[in-house]
Amino acid sequence: MEITNKYALVTGGASGLGAACVRLLLAEGAGGVAIFDYNEETGKAISEELGDKVLFVKTDVSDDEQVKAGVDRVIAKFASLHIVINCAGVGTPAKVLSQKRGMMTFDSFAKVININLIGTMNVIRHTSEKMFHNEATNADGEKGVFINTASVAAYDGQIGQAAYSASKGGLVGLTLPIAREFADYGMRVMTIAPGLFHTPMMDGLPEKAREALAASTPFPKRLGRADEYAALAKSIIENTMLSGETIRLDGAVRLA
Repeated sequence: MEITNKYALVTGGASGLGAACVRLLLAEGAGGVAIFDYNEETGKAISEELGDKVLFVKTDVSDDEQVKAGVDRVIAKFASLHIVINCAGVGTPAKVLSQKRGMMTFDSFAKVININLIGTMNVIRHTSEKMFHNEATNADGEKGVFINTASVAAYDGQIGQAAYSASKGGLVGLTLPIAREFADYGMRVMTIAPGLFHTPMMDGLPEKAREALAASTPFPKRLGRADEYAALAKSIIENTMLSGETIRLDGAVRLA
């Protein structure tokens, strides 16, 4: 699918990987891009910076009514939706049983699952219902594409990542069945599993910890950049044969 004159929605689009996708889509000629993000301050700032082609909607992706209302606003403004990139997520660490903090709380586990996994599915189901009504964009009959964001933690989860790894493993697991289902509608589903990337989530770590993580990547020995994630998303959008797969974007890192 060509990006020119297509309409997109990016969750978590106010910063990090999502913001890089928003900027790239606009640079490639997208007709408009909607941003779903819970951070109202950064969401308004990026939409004001990028202009009238951007629609910001403050959204908690795990809230069904908010997502439904947000998608309705996107369709009201753009009339159609061809590209959905799900980057919204949280990575709150917690051990199941910590000698210092005791047992993991039910709510802490549920929050990560609700935002990362259920929130992504919530966006997919509401946007797919709209995308289904698109006219075909090419000779293959393609109507749209979904790109979800997992993590290498889906495969190499570390201590304290039980909730995060479970949520990202769930995204890997749903990729193929939804791609098979949506194939009859001319819609593709792909997932990217980033490795160690420089994002606002990573900024919360001490500098020495970030340096150690960067050095653990075989090549290149640095943290990934958000624009590199966006470049892969662009390739997925433009290559119609890509569907039903998760691509690791990680410099060959395997977490210890």
